[in-house]
Amino acid sequence: MVITFLTDFGLQDDFVGTCHGVIATIAPDARVIDVTHGVRPGHVLQGALVLANTLPYMPSGVHLAVVDPGVGSGRRALAVRDAEGRLYVGPDNGLLLPAADRFGGVAAAHELANADYSLQPVSRTFHGRDLFSPAAAHLAVGVALEKLGPPVDPGELVRIEIPQPEVGQNRIRAVVLEVDRFGNLTLNLRPEHLEHAELAAGTRIELVCRGDRFYAVSARTFADAPRGSLILYEDSYGSLALAVSRGSAAELLRIEEGGEIVLDLAAR
Repeated sequence: MVITFLTDFGLQDDFVGTCHGVIATIAPDARVIDVTHGVRPGHVLQGALVLANTLPYMPSGVHLAVVDPGVGSGRRALAVRDAEGRLYVGPDNGLLLPAADRFGGVAAAHELANADYSLQPVSRTFHGRDLFSPAAAHLAVGVALEKLGPPVDPGELVRIEIPQPEVGQNRIRAVVLEVDRFGNLTLNLRPEHLEHAELAAGTRIELVCRGDRFYAVSARTFADAPRGSLILYEDSYGSLALAVSRGSAAELLRIEEGGEIVLDLAAR
């Protein structure tokens, strides 16, 4: 059985390695695929989007995800099954649901409440080690989802709000959903949002960011624009994104996740 593993733990500390150790102790034959541990600390939306984008490329199995700023609070710890049989383990803060929705939605959910399938005592601050990793490992060796704890109505699960763009005929207000390590900016836009604009490759688009104006060029690849040019392109997951050819769009626009960008389609 495959366990995919996504967190905001980083790699500097021992958190990821300790969770690997817990999994290996319970499920020594499980294969663990580290999706990423570089989600920005506490950024549940980023973690949810990365999980949803990457799972179609992962084997079906147990999907362990921990981005959990509410650890130690009253938020529930969950194990979830989607309509296609994939299993998910993580906090009830919206992290798991966009991915599950890509596979037909949540078919069953259970709270992690059975002490037989966790480490004891459970730390107030490291549920990744004591609750989530053991649950994922037990599922990987064949423990039934229902044994982990009482059922939870899927309709009661916390959902995360994904910002929607404001699309007008000549102006589109977008939000930066993610900034990657290259400084590329993923927007909450898909190509269909700009279909009415008929932006051919090479078309110049005016952007307004924090009151400043910039010009981006519609491009298919980074190589389609000269070095230092700001480009608008479709990324590998089908979202529209901004990048600087051999540079950083985040640095040029001085913007972070959650920042707003307006595309002025009338000012070409």
